[in-house]
Amino acid sequence: MTCVPETGTEPGGGGSAVYAGRVKTFESLFAELSEKAVTRPAGSGTVAQLDAGVHAIGKKIVEEAAEVWMAAEYESDRAAAEEISQLLYHVQVLMVAKGLTLEDVYAHL
Repeated sequence: MTCVPETGTEPGGGGSAVYAGRVKTFESLFAELSEKAVTRPAGSGTVAQLDAGVHAIGKKIVEEAAEVWMAAEYESDRAAAEEISQLLYHVQVLMVAKGLTLEDVYAHL
């Protein structure tokens, strides 16, 4: 799996999370996903996940968490970082689906 590109393409599209010399942040990813939830671009994997609902998104989070563990245990640091980026993406999709904000989550850190 690949990092979520800043260019707005969906995960797995082979992109990079670097845009105009900047690395995408947790906050910028959340803003992008929130925008997609509103604008609902055709063919968006994010929109498809939102439409699938919390249960399906939760199953994807469990799958990604296992991939993070396996990559951390048996693969390179780069592979682990890529898997972590995917986990963060799916967690944020769940946040959007539930109507949670970053502040809602930050309040518990």
